[in-house]
Amino acid sequence: MVSPSFLLGALSLSGYALGHTIFQHVYVNGVDQGHLKGVRYPTSNGPINDVTTNDIICNGGPNPLVTPYDTTIIEIPAGATVTAEFHHPLSPTYVPTDGDDPIASSHKGPIMVYLAKVASALQTTVTGLQWFKIYEDGLHSDGTWAVDTMITNQGKVNFQMPVCVPNGEYFMRVELIALHGAGSLLGAQFYLECAQIRVTNGGSASPATVSFPGAYGQSDPGILVK
Repeated sequence: MVSPSFLLGALSLSGYALGHTIFQHVYVNGVDQGHLKGVRYPTSNGPINDVTTNDIICNGGPNPLVTPYDTTIIEIPAGATVTAEFHHPLSPTYVPTDGDDPIASSHKGPIMVYLAKVASALQTTVTGLQWFKIYEDGLHSDGTWAVDTMITNQGKVNFQMPVCVPNGEYFMRVELIALHGAGSLLGAQFYLECAQIRVTNGGSASPATVSFPGAYGQSDPGILVK
């Protein structure tokens, strides 16, 4: 087991790769839910490149997740404003002295959020789930990307929990895709983690779903950019 306090020290000093990022913090209607609380975070800030592996679900593999997982389940009322916060090191706040915080400015690309309904947000199993997208921000009309907005906001990404999402417990998968290397196969970089949430005051939608792995192909447009 690797303790959060050990990782904060190690990754804050030298144990992280240049330019990379970790989703590690959630706010609900502006209220801080606690650094690393309810988020399954890794020991490394590196990307996932192979979309055909189970690592594309909630990270892991080359970036082992810290276990045991935190037992916080973040309560989010439907319609609430949710903020997902990324940083280059494991840090509760923006690090102005780190030129790659929250991520290197070269790592441009979209940011998306998916949900998967689960029997328990504390279950360890993440395979075989059905995911639906609740947020996407990509290329803007002025030529900037979602990542540029995230950098301007010092790592924070704001979105709404749709009012139609049914009550229950979910994994919330927050994903950033860096496209600077996407001109070659396996060049796109996926930075993703899953948070443990409970939706309240929700609706009754039955959205179409996708599977991970399976939603993306390695040669899909937007994953392989020619």
